[in-house]
Amino acid sequence: MIQIFITGGTFDKSYNYKNGELFFEKTHLPEMLKRSRCRLKISIETLMMIDSLEMNSSHIKNIISKCQDSNLNKIVITHGTDRMVSTAKALSKAKIHNKTIVLTGAMIPYEFGSSSDGFFNLGCALSYVQTLKSGVYITMQGQYFKSNEIIKNSKEGLFEKL
Repeated sequence: MIQIFITGGTFDKSYNYKNGELFFEKTHLPEMLKRSRCRLKISIETLMMIDSLEMNSSHIKNIISKCQDSNLNKIVITHGTDRMVSTAKALSKAKIHNKTIVLTGAMIPYEFGSSSDGFFNLGCALSYVQTLKSGVYITMQGQYFKSNEIIKNSKEGLFEKL
């Protein structure tokens, strides 16, 4: 079984067509898993629905605590891309043993349809969490990175190996 922890981020933002603003209403994960015909045994828990720029130390401690306390050893975390690297590093420093933790997100909200990278990144995260050895990773754009070997290149809108 795979544990998915939801924290918000662009992945789960919705669009207000009247004023053009993005906001959080509900997670899109159950719909995404259903639409992709996913047959994996998955447990989903929403920890928070916030933009990662709003995350503070108590949010990070909550994520770490949930990962430590989980009975499952395969964990996917959906996360905003702006602070994903810092959360991954914090998880690595927490020295969570015998668990594979994969963080992923989206540059474009799922609700934007086929232009969103969310479906692809979720699929990669679910595959990598089943195949990588214990540790903390980030997957974006079809690649996976160890938590201490990645940066977000905001200028180019992608993640790169250090």
